[in-house]
Amino acid sequence: MSLTLLLGGARSGKSTLSVQIGQRFAGPVCFIATAEPFDDDLRQRVARHRLERPDWPTIEEPVHLATAVSNAAADGLLIIDCLTVWVGNLYAHCPTLEARHDHYHRFIAACQQRAAPIVVVTNEVGMGVHPETKMGCDYRDELGRLNQMVAAIATTSLLLVAGQAIRLVDPWTLL
Repeated sequence: MSLTLLLGGARSGKSTLSVQIGQRFAGPVCFIATAEPFDDDLRQRVARHRLERPDWPTIEEPVHLATAVSNAAADGLLIIDCLTVWVGNLYAHCPTLEARHDHYHRFIAACQQRAAPIVVVTNEVGMGVHPETKMGCDYRDELGRLNQMVAAIATTSLLLVAGQAIRLVDPWTLL
């Protein structure tokens, strides 16, 4: 398994880089989009993202990400954009922490079982303003833990800032 994690803040260049990786890949590319367009703003954003992506097969899956990963063509690059939105969707569809954790573990297992490369896009939400609500704090913490789970199985993890990347490494290799 080869998994590249692209992590960063809003508008840091994560999605752009994921598309560029796909364009440079010497084989088929499949895109999994997690956004669930439930309002006009999100519908416009989804439409804009569709236009920005090359004409790749796209799976739109807001909840059952592990199933989408397992069912994607096995012979090409898989781009998943993004875990941040997916976790938000799970809050709406799976109100218990246990149900969400089950989705996270199934997603990690599906990634580990895939032989072809994967690029996963997610936001780093723990470096900003402290959320005002308990739900906001819980979401931030939960996404942070999921990001750590994905980073633990990633072969490459990059933190993007202003379109530039910093390679992330296991801290124990530095100590």
